Amino acid sequence: MSIETLPERLALKTLVEACLVLEEGQASAKDIEVGMMMGAGILPGPFARADEQGLDTLLEVLERAHAEWGESFAPPVVLRRLVAQGRLGKQSGQGFFAYPRPDDVRETVALETRGDVGILWLDRPPANALSPELIGELADLWGSVDGRLRAVVFASSNIFTFSAGADIKAFTKMDPAQGRELIDAAHGLFRAFERSPTVTIAAVNSIAFGGGCELAMACDLRLAAESASFGQPEIDLGIIPGFGGTQRLPRLVGESKALEMNLTAQPIDAYEAWRVGLANRVVPDHELLDTALLLARDLAGQAPLAVEQIKRVSAAGDLDQGIEAEKEAFAGIFGSDDAKEGIAAFLGKRQASFKGR
Repeated sequence: MSIETLPERLALKTLVEACLVLEEGQASAKDIEVGMMMGAGILPGPFARADEQGLDTLLEVLERAHAEWGESFAPPVVLRRLVAQGRLGKQSGQGFFAYPRPDDVRETVALETRGDVGILWLDRPPANALSPELIGELADLWGSVDGRLRAVVFASSNIFTFSAGADIKAFTKMDPAQGRELIDAAHGLFRAFERSPTVTIAAVNSIAFGGGCELAMACDLRLAAESASFGQPEIDLGIIPGFGGTQRLPRLVGESKALEMNLTAQPIDAYEAWRVGLANRVVPDHELLDTALLLARDLAGQAPLAVEQIKRVSAAGDLDQGIEAEKEAFAGIFGSDDAKEGIAAFLGKRQASFKGR
């Protein structure tokens, strides 16, 4: 990379300053990226641009710039650390952000295997909405790893969203039988996660709303990036959570907090999720995937029979009865006038007017 022109110097200085903000803990990598894109009009943002160029290349350029132009171009500590750890950007699969390097690619999901650990990537732009296709492909890939891999990480190929929820437009095109079939398929898949000897970890990098939050809750463990947020906004559409949100959420955060989240639709941030028990850990955005993989490898080394039995007895109890009750309630309310109004308002970007029928 040349450093002879003013735009190139500006790009280097922008990266340095963005790294310093990150090091000081003033904002997450995702928030800095969004701020620079939306506020300064830098597209792509400084971190994604650096990942594309290669962090090792940029480190060398900054070292030359530091020697020629002084201390203000000194390579930031976070950049040196990422390069030393082999996180060189898009070419290595991890830089400031994570990038898939899958060996089995479908339309909406992809599987990347690393020994006895796998990554199931959600890859349905722009929001990884849980469509019938995504759930079907995820179930198919899960069938290929269930019991074969020791641990699986669920991650998003989109740096701005883990999953924004179920595909509401797809739901509106289904008849009741098709809708029930999708609900059954999602619940069957999520229960398969819980009953499997394979340990599952959700690496929640950003928005996990509705079905996305329910997918994360069906995993054994949840790691949250600092920029992550969790929520169940279904009530704003005049419906209820349909993929387990009325059942798993109170088991994780307690009945009172779960009722608050389900009734108000107000999301919570990563640290609140950790405080109430929805997230097991909170980590910096740029460390999320590596932390999840490190945990996955650690869990993959545990005694297989003990892991299987711990998961089996932990998933026992009355959850199946609760899920059946939720499915019945969801099917009933989805056909109500309020649900039709809420969904139409959401799709039309207007305020809903509920009538209680």
